[in-house]
Formats: sequence, structure tokens, C-alpha cells
Amino acid sequence: MRIEKLIIPTPFPVGPINIYLILEDPLTLVDTGPKTEEALSALRLQLRDLGIIASDLKRIILTHTHEDHCGLAGTLQRESGARVYVHEWEYRNISMHRETRVNRDLMVRAGVPPEQLEEMAGRYELIHRFADAVEDVEAYRDEAEFVFESGALRAVHTPGHTPGSCCLLRESNRLMLTGDTILKSITPNPILNPDPLDPRRRFPSLGEYLVSLARIRDLHPTILKTAHGNDVTDYEEHFHRLVKHIDDRLTRVIRMVPPEGATGWEISMQLFPNVRSINRFLAVSESIANLDLAVAEGKLYLESNGRDVYRPRHGVLHSFSR
Repeated sequence: MRIEKLIIPTPFPVGPINIYLILEDPLTLVDTGPKTEEALSALRLQLRDLGIIASDLKRIILTHTHEDHCGLAGTLQRESGARVYVHEWEYRNISMHRETRVNRDLMVRAGVPPEQLEEMAGRYELIHRFADAVEDVEAYRDEAEFVFESGALRAVHTPGHTPGSCCLLRESNRLMLTGDTILKSITPNPILNPDPLDPRRRFPSLGEYLVSLARIRDLHPTILKTAHGNDVTDYEEHFHRLVKHIDDRLTRVIRMVPPEGATGWEISMQLFPNVRSINRFLAVSESIANLDLAVAEGKLYLESNGRDVYRPRHGVLHSFSR
């Protein structure tokens, strides 16, 4: 199976995105880049170098629905008629019923001040413009197979970064396309989202991400082709480094919680004191993900009465271990 990496510019701090063209029948693109003229031009140029035009595309598979991954899906579908596929938990994020990423109810529960919430929501409305709704979308599930002339890619549901994040596995050589689930030099943010199965609850992003990391480990991938930066070629080493990073940050977050308790917003201001706007939303997401994991592990407890307040459990601060 011939897989070509295309590098597409984005307007986001993460920098360019790697998307992947499967040069097999049916011609398939994995992720698209954002809806900008620069991204579309770069995509057309790299396709042309391979002897292809956008209208040749037959299928677009999305690893998740952040704008740098899905933004051009609508444009490319209108041009080619390609079918767009996304995990069922993120169908509403890209269909005609698109929802903004800033969930106001969850942010109020996190203790975000009203003026900060309005600033975050406004910024994300601008980001929302880097992707169009897609008219013809098909939802896929874990273990779905995308069949090609010479084999198949299997969807591996790896929630964490987003609820519907997925990787694609080539069984024959254990090659994996990882989207944002695995990145070479940075860790993906566990974005604050409602739970797809019960929108009244928060999705337990960091706990689910740890499960996803273990699942990938059990698949014994040989090479992981990421959405940002270089390939990962030694997943065992990468796995242990990621888990240590998560452990270290979790320990730090637990020690920040004062005896009288704190909200996710207050912890985010301690953990990331110098960020604003969009990055403040990511800071709140990171903080709440760690706080919720600490609650799940019995290291903190949670009181909720319109606002979620995390409090330390007696004896935990100086005896933390996993």
C-alpha cells in the first residue's frame, strides 16, 4: 500500500499538519488541512506532483474533527464527490448540525468567569470558520475496515484528545496513521468535551487517553505516522515517556489543590499563569482532565453545586503514587 505524506500549512500555533494520501483504489485522503487558501493551494500542488487532481478523490477519512484535520472536507467533497467518513461520536461536529467547541455549561461548571468565557467563545467562533459543514457524511465505528485494492486500513478508536479520535492500522506491517493521538514531540491536549453518551457529563478525556495508549501498545505498531512532526518508530519508549509525563503533571496538579478546594479555572491559572484566550481554553481543558483523573483514582474528591470544586483527600498530598 503506497501512502504519501502531504504537509499542509495551518494558521494555528501547532504549525503544519501531515495528511496522508492512499494511492490505491479507491483514492483516499486521511484528514484534509484547514479551510484556507494557503492550505488548499499547498494540497493542490502536492497532489499535482503525484499526478492527481482533487476531483480524483473518492474517499476522505477523518481522524477527528478539529479544524486543521477536517476544514477542507466540504470543499473537496463538492469538487470530487468523495464520501467523507468520521467516527460516530463526532458526526455532529462536522455534519450540518455543527456545534462550537466551547461548551458553555461545562465552562461555567469549571468556574470560568463570564468575561473570560465570552472571550474564549468569540475566539473559537473565529476558528470555527476554518471548516465548513459537510453535507454527505458517513459515521464509522471502532474496528471499521476501509478496503483498498491491495488491503485495508482498520479504524482503531483511541479517545482522549477528542471523544471520537481514531487511528488507522495497516495490519500487514503494523503501520499506523495516528492523527493527533500520538505526536512525536508534543502531547495532545485532552480537550474539554461533553460525554457523547451522556452530554450532561464531562468526557473523561485523560483517563480514556491512558486506555487508548495501552490499546495502541497491545497492537505492537512498527511505525506511527503522526499528524504533526515526525514519525514515531519506537512506540514502547514513547509510551513510557508519555505515561511519565502524565504522572508528573498529575502529581503537580494534585499538590496545587488547597485544603479549601479549587475549581478547574483556578487550577488552570496556577498551572498555566501566562496564557490567554484560546490557549486559556486549552489550559482549562488540561487542568480539568487531570483533576477528573485524580478523582477517578481516589486522590481528590469532587463537590458539585453549579460549580465543580475539587478538594484533597486526607493524607494524599505527600503519599502520591500510581
